Parts: sequence; C-alpha cells; structure tokens
Amino acid sequence: MTTTSPHDTAADDTPVTRRWSPGGCVWCGSRTDIEIYRDEPRCGECREHENTIDAARRFIGMYGLRPLGGAVTSDDDEELEHRTAARSARAALDRVRLPKRPAAADVRKASARAGASAAVRTTPSRSASAAPSGAVSTVDVAVLADRVTGLLEQLTAIEAGIADAEASSGLPARARLSDLQRQRATVMSTLAALEKARRGSAG
Repeated sequence: MTTTSPHDTAADDTPVTRRWSPGGCVWCGSRTDIEIYRDEPRCGECREHENTIDAARRFIGMYGLRPLGGAVTSDDDEELEHRTAARSARAALDRVRLPKRPAAADVRKASARAGASAAVRTTPSRSASAAPSGAVSTVDVAVLADRVTGLLEQLTAIEAGIADAEASSGLPARARLSDLQRQRATVMSTLAALEKARRGSAG
C-alpha cells in the first residue's frame, strides 16, 4: 500500500478531510519520518520547514533587522534569502496544517503507549545535526565585515543620488529625494545594528 503525505497532496484539487492518528505528525498528520520535535511528533518535511524559519529568525535577531513577516524587502542578498525561504516555509506549513490539531493529552497518551518501540525516535530540536546549513549560531566577524562593506558602498551610492536630487527641482526630484532619504535611514539603522553585534561578539 502506498503512503501519501499531506505535503504531496496539498496542491491537489480534490478536498481531503485529514485527521490526526496516533503516531502521526501533530501538524499535518503525515506518518513519514516521524521524530520528536519540541516535545511533539513531527514529520521530516514539517521539521525542515520549522528549521528554515528558525534559521531566519536567528539571523534577523542577530543583526537587529526588521522582524519576519510582510514584505521580504531586504538590504542584501543574504537577508533576502532568509526572508524568502522563511515565507515559503510558512506557506508550506499553512497549506498542510490539520483542520483540527490533536489535544496535547491525546498526543502524550499515544507517545506513552508507543514506549520504546522506536516508532518515534527522539532527537533534540536544536541539535547541531538538525540545524540547516543556513543556520546562524555565532557572529562571524568576516561576515559582519562583508555586510558592512556592502552597506557602505550602498550608502555612497545613495548619498550621490541625494546630492543629484537636491540639485534638481520639481515633484519627481522631491519624490526621489524622499525615497533616497528613507533608504539612507534604513542603511544607517542596519549599520548601527551590525556595529552592536560586532561589539557584542568582541565582548
């Protein structure tokens, strides 16, 4: 018999009423590659999506950037990559979420009955082996330096644009000046956050 994962059928047009059963993922109901994650049985794909979101949150928090959610507008490619990946992971989780999640008591009872049968293998949710390749655990001074260099180059271009806009007249020039000033404020804020992170790592 072929086992179908909710992740495989999420895009199908045929509506399927999914329910949790003991031994299944508490988020999507899948029974594939189940392990304990944050004290709950979760399937491999859901764990991967959660780890992607966690990696993005750590990156955002480390550099003092705008919280996840909303637009993915970013100051550089690395930030954009994390924001885009987190948004895609959240959308994937939302698509497969069970209409009704099981009660915690039911999950605990099912896990207790399973005992040491190895149907569910317990692994730390934040272990090094489970961390995705893009996870950030410590501040890398070289990475900080690269980000600062890129932002300074961006700031130089913005300042040049501001000088041109100030020398011009008319509504288009004023609108461009306002936009450039907002960009400059964002870059300056990010540079300040990076400096704070650098000092924290040095201390």
